[in-house]
Amino acid sequence: MLPDDGTFDDTDLRDDGTNDNNDDSETHNTRQDIEARAQGQRGCVVVPYPDPRAGQTTSRLSPDQSANVTYGAQLVDAENEENLYYPFASKIEWEVARWAKLRGSSSTAFTDLLSIDGVSERLGLSFKNANELNKLIDHELPTGRPKFKREQVVVAGEAFDVYYRDIIKCVKSLYGDPDFARYLTFAPERHYADDDETVRLFHDMHTGKWWWDTQKKLDAHHPGGTIVPIIISSDKTQVTMFRNKTAYPVYLTIGNIPKELRRKPSSGSHILLAYLPTTRLEHITNKASRRRAIANLYHACLRRVLAPLIPAGTEGISMRSGDGARRRCHLIFASFVGDYPEQLLTTGVKFGECPKCDVDAKDTGSNTTQFHLRKLSEVLDALAAFDDGNLVFVRACAAAGIKPVIHPFWEDLPFANIFRAITPDILHQLYQGLIKHLLAWLSAACGGAEIDARCRRLPPNHHIRLFTKGITCLSRVSGTEHAQICRFILGIIIDIRLPNNLNAGRLLRAVRGLLDFLYLAQYPCHSSETLHSLDEALDLFHQNKDIFIQLGIRNNFNLPKLHAARHYHLMITLFGTTDNYNTEYTERLHIDLAKDAYRATNHKDEFIQMTHWLERKEKILRHQKFVSWCLAGGHHFEPYHSRPPDMTFRREQVMTKHPTVKAVSFQKMVEDYGATHFREALARYIVHKRRGDHSVPLRDRELDLLAGDIHFPFNRLPVFHKIKWCSIDTGGVTKGHDTLDSVHAKPRQKLGSRLIHRRSDTAFIRLGEDSVINDLKGFSVGQVRVIFSLPPKSLQLLFPPTVNIPPHLAYIEWFTPFPSAPDRNNGLYKLSRLMRGGDRVSSIVPVGDIMRSIHLIPKFGDSAPREWTSETVLEDCNVFWVNSYIDRYNFSIFR
Repeated sequence: MLPDDGTFDDTDLRDDGTNDNNDDSETHNTRQDIEARAQGQRGCVVVPYPDPRAGQTTSRLSPDQSANVTYGAQLVDAENEENLYYPFASKIEWEVARWAKLRGSSSTAFTDLLSIDGVSERLGLSFKNANELNKLIDHELPTGRPKFKREQVVVAGEAFDVYYRDIIKCVKSLYGDPDFARYLTFAPERHYADDDETVRLFHDMHTGKWWWDTQKKLDAHHPGGTIVPIIISSDKTQVTMFRNKTAYPVYLTIGNIPKELRRKPSSGSHILLAYLPTTRLEHITNKASRRRAIANLYHACLRRVLAPLIPAGTEGISMRSGDGARRRCHLIFASFVGDYPEQLLTTGVKFGECPKCDVDAKDTGSNTTQFHLRKLSEVLDALAAFDDGNLVFVRACAAAGIKPVIHPFWEDLPFANIFRAITPDILHQLYQGLIKHLLAWLSAACGGAEIDARCRRLPPNHHIRLFTKGITCLSRVSGTEHAQICRFILGIIIDIRLPNNLNAGRLLRAVRGLLDFLYLAQYPCHSSETLHSLDEALDLFHQNKDIFIQLGIRNNFNLPKLHAARHYHLMITLFGTTDNYNTEYTERLHIDLAKDAYRATNHKDEFIQMTHWLERKEKILRHQKFVSWCLAGGHHFEPYHSRPPDMTFRREQVMTKHPTVKAVSFQKMVEDYGATHFREALARYIVHKRRGDHSVPLRDRELDLLAGDIHFPFNRLPVFHKIKWCSIDTGGVTKGHDTLDSVHAKPRQKLGSRLIHRRSDTAFIRLGEDSVINDLKGFSVGQVRVIFSLPPKSLQLLFPPTVNIPPHLAYIEWFTPFPSAPDRNNGLYKLSRLMRGGDRVSSIVPVGDIMRSIHLIPKFGDSAPREWTSETVLEDCNVFWVNSYIDRYNFSIFR
């Protein structure tokens, strides 16, 4: 039996027994309104800073004085003024040089390539080897970013080399980059989701309270200044696989650049500021003395590097942005990005304690213990006791709750508070911290064998990685793998049997609370309402965490990383959402600016070679921007206005130009694709389209009679095996055409003696053009069996000329409608196969109504049936949970 017109009436469908009531439904609708406001879907009211002088220009040069024009003036080809690629003789010479420095192999391999007889001559290259190319870059290309310099820092009577750049010139380089000119922000703003200005929005750094408050403090002394928030990150990294060779890079970026650019390492919005000494001071035998010496060395080096920020923050300096406009800029240290060891090293706080607040180490597992940010004034007073003698200094620091660090780098920085500057760390605090702990607890509570068995039986989906060997046996799990596991971990522990027959409801609520906090913490835009939801999610975990104590897995929860979650709310209101300061970005920078740089050396005096290699690479990148600007005709873009980002990723549905299979018979669709009632569904679709979309629906018997009279002028149809959704450019901030989602509908086939099972993905499908995404009543879940198109020649035989038929259609087998509310414990919606008369209900829908993929997790029961497999579980199981954790968009609409 099939639905009458490609859609169905909720009143015809049976209830599946999920806990649903009016209160839960109203709660869900309220949450959807909150989500919509947080994404700016209800509008965005921008309140500018009250003093219009903030961020204003002191002088604006003509476009002829923009960064690219100034750069081009340093390149003069006396012989050929039309050569855009100078100092390179031709386009091909420039392309070869760019490839060699950005994509090529080692210098030796490049020299060997050019030494092949005839290669240089045929390409018309002026350089014959890598050394000649390096000389050309060193002497002919203008310096885009400052050069490194080496200085010695003496600590405990021993000298250490630190390689660093002039931080003022580095900031000028970022601030004056022509690619960033139209995106820079110069003054703080308050964004609201409503006209009454009651629901505040936080996203980019300039929407946070820190910038507004700091601007007020600055205006009290120097009104009309432009704040340049300095974001520093440091992290020691290993640059070799076996020799244990390390580098200690320090990175710099500025908060004026939108986070959409800063989160992309390829944008060049971060700059390598310094390589710190990596010594372990093993000659100091006393461990406490060694740790203290290492901390003093770290701060002495950074103090040397950041010292120019003191006058630049107080008095300001004149800086020119990429469009030629000058402003009086105040470079103010805003935030520090690093993992927990780096945070302790930076603040001088002892291990096991919070680097931000005064909470006792034994209370870090509590969600109710009161705390306050450490008082900077008390710490500065303790540091000033250094001149009173070592014993007095040590005791004063201990009383202030820090280690005795001699002149930390942040001691004299204007408007800086290091305890406020420590930012949340999604990667290490959550993925590599709390989620890592959670997986170990669940393995102990539920049994590793059962968890792994369920992992192996999950249906495939674009967003889901199938761990064919399970997850409990994994070692050295990366943050990416933890993120992949988070997408299904809640669904696979539903109904699992706990030791001593303990009620699993508290376990599910604890896991759900932690996962909800993880996903909410990564929202690209928060409102004062979603921040309340963030607190509620953390409270839900704390209210139910004792289940792990009852199971004998934990004695307490005194984990600094768990306590750090209590600071997320405040830090988001101060500095914007967590994607403004994510350590994942610096982890990626290690590859480009430390590991690749080390591989380009001969491993002797490597830091000198690494800095030269990086300088040449940056020169090539700067010249590439200039060449691209010239080829584009020297176009000047209009300023970009920041607005709250949403969850949709601005995507478009994409189908291949040609079908995967040109002609598939109806019989093959039934046997290989599993489209059991394809012929009947297509006939009913044709009847429905002939009658018009707004006609009175026919009864099933009448529709069956009309469908029985349909004769197809074909017996084969072109078939597609995949629907894709790709990213699109959102106004120039981000570029690319990445595949964000996909739905597969592949047939079963034989490969030799092996049978490859069909793959029929499930999807989130719109039931009408007027369906609102925040109302689940207008959507349903279906399994996509066949994606096809009708031959153009047959359309005029089947339909009146006034009927428009979509170019691509899909045969869908339906699931029951969404219940009014999700399950109380796990927060997921429960669905089952939609049956009528013993058959699965199916119909034909336009591919345009398929909104995205959806992942269903089988209801495993006490233990996963061993006959189920990942390939067949959608056929073997009848009851499923809708997985709301496959991405943040699904989380926002199903939460």
